[in-house]
Amino acid sequence: MWYEIFPCFAVMTGCLMIPGIATAQIHKFTNGGKEKRIVRVPWHWYLLERDRRVSGAQHFDSKGLENIH
Repeated sequence: MWYEIFPCFAVMTGCLMIPGIATAQIHKFTNGGKEKRIVRVPWHWYLLERDRRVSGAQHFDSKGLENIH
């Protein structure tokens, strides 16, 4: 019958969700419990720059480049 698709659908959905959830949890674990800061709109970039100016902390390190300040 048509409802026999549910077990396969549940397995496929679970397998597709595991990488996304695992990646988010790994980022949270490696970042001291905080969520990853992502710049999606210019306003977010403005806020990151403001935080950097106020605290003096850098939120990212470019690989292969020296910090220029």
